[in-house]
Amino acid sequence: MKIVLIRHGESQWNKLNLFTGWTDIGLSERGVLEAKQAGQQLAQAGLDFDICYTSYLKRAIDSLHLVLTAIDRLWLPVIKNWRLNERHYGALQGLNKAEMITRYGEEQVRLWRRSFDTLPPMLESDDPRAPRHQLAYRRVNPAELPLGESLKETIARVVPYFETEIKPRMLAGERVLIVAHGNSIRSLVKYFENLSDEAIMEVEIPTGVPLIYEFDADFKLIGKQFLASAGELEAKIARAGNAHNRH
Repeated sequence: MKIVLIRHGESQWNKLNLFTGWTDIGLSERGVLEAKQAGQQLAQAGLDFDICYTSYLKRAIDSLHLVLTAIDRLWLPVIKNWRLNERHYGALQGLNKAEMITRYGEEQVRLWRRSFDTLPPMLESDDPRAPRHQLAYRRVNPAELPLGESLKETIARVVPYFETEIKPRMLAGERVLIVAHGNSIRSLVKYFENLSDEAIMEVEIPTGVPLIYEFDADFKLIGKQFLASAGELEAKIARAGNAHNRH
């Protein structure tokens, strides 16, 4: 059985080098093109799906729509869940990463971004940026919504959702497509490949490149493939790394 993961196309804040997290920012022109190209790559590979999953954030939702348009599958069912959102960057959201390095130092910013379990500066509960004050999350228990997360906390919401909601569908024979974010996809990569806490922090997830995982009947990993040429993939990963994986 196979599952396809796609990180959304480049967002407007990725382009501006801003911490994005749960801020609901749309795609850049490059991001629109990346999503369309991802769909074209799926079509050329002859991949089809029964159900799709995405987050509550428009950069992922719009990317999925563009992918489904390209493969002529707009009629497929789509399930949106906040647990597939990007990592919540707390009070860092909306701040320029270069300015943060100047203010706090490169090592501190690196820890906030790249440490497995270091939390960012947290939002106050009454901050209007807090998810509990946003309409999209009005049906979610406020106690479940973060004011900031490390990758560890992100994994703690993504993986259980996958295990309870998505994996059973795969085991029942459904073909699944997930369009999500750098860190929600990184959470699944760690789970699928059984990577260490240290190893997952070095994994770059390029925007708009389909990542295919294949499992046997016992859900043992037997294959992994990016749908991109070696040169294209190398360039995309380098771009993600050089941009410090702007989320």
